[in-house]
Amino acid sequence: MIPISDANPIRRVPIVTLSLITINVVVFLFELTLPTRPLERFIATWGVIPNNVLLALAHPTQAAPFVWLTLITSQFLHAGWAHIIGNMLFLWVFGDNIEDVLGHFTYLVFYLGAGVAAAIVQTIVMGPARVPTIGASGAIAGVLGAYLILYPLTRIGILFPFFFFFWTIELPALLVIGWWFVQQFFYGLGALTSAASSGVAFWAHIGGFVTGMILILPFVRRAYRRRRAPTFFTFDDVG
Repeated sequence: MIPISDANPIRRVPIVTLSLITINVVVFLFELTLPTRPLERFIATWGVIPNNVLLALAHPTQAAPFVWLTLITSQFLHAGWAHIIGNMLFLWVFGDNIEDVLGHFTYLVFYLGAGVAAAIVQTIVMGPARVPTIGASGAIAGVLGAYLILYPLTRIGILFPFFFFFWTIELPALLVIGWWFVQQFFYGLGALTSAASSGVAFWAHIGGFVTGMILILPFVRRAYRRRRAPTFFTFDDVG
C-alpha cells in the first residue's frame, strides 16, 4: 500500500515539513555527485555507527560530541532512490498535519527527537556493528505514530500498483498505519533470528513509531480543539 494523500485539512503552511523534504533531497543529490569511495567515507562520517553509539551510551560523559551529532545528521542521508522517495512521500502525506498541531518549532524538535530515539533503539536491539545506519525512516515513523493517535479514522488515499495498472482507494489511517506497523514488528522479529541482514533498520521504525505515539499524547486535546474550531484559513492537504 502506497499512501498518496489524506482527507485532513490544515490551517498553516507546513514550512518545516517542506524544509525537511528539501534538505533531504538536496543532501541526496549531493550524494549522487560523489564517487564510490568518497561517498562511503561521507556516509561513514555522518551516519550512525552502532559501535560508537553503544560506547557513548555506556560512557556518556566520555563520548565525543560528534557521536551524538550523528544521531541527527544520519536522518538526512539515504541509500538510493527508492529509499528517499518512499520516505519523503510518507513525510509529505502525514507530516503536515502533525506540524499543524504542534507548531513549527515543537514539530521540528519532535521529528528530530523521534529520529534520535529510533537510532538508539535500533542500535541497542541489534547490537554492535560497524555498518552505518542512515535514513529518515525512524523520524517519519514517529510522525506515523503521532498521526495514528490523533487521526485514526481519517481517510488515507492509497495507491495499489497491479502490473501496468494503478488502483486508488481510501482506507482509515488506523488500517493503513496499523498494517505498516505490524509488518515492521514481524520483520523486526525476523531480523533478530536471521543471520542475513536485509539492510532495513526495522527496529528504528518500531522505536520511532512508539516514541511518536508517546510524545504526541500531551497534544491530543489541542488537536481535538483545532478540529472543532471554525476554519478561517485552510491549506489544502494534498499530502
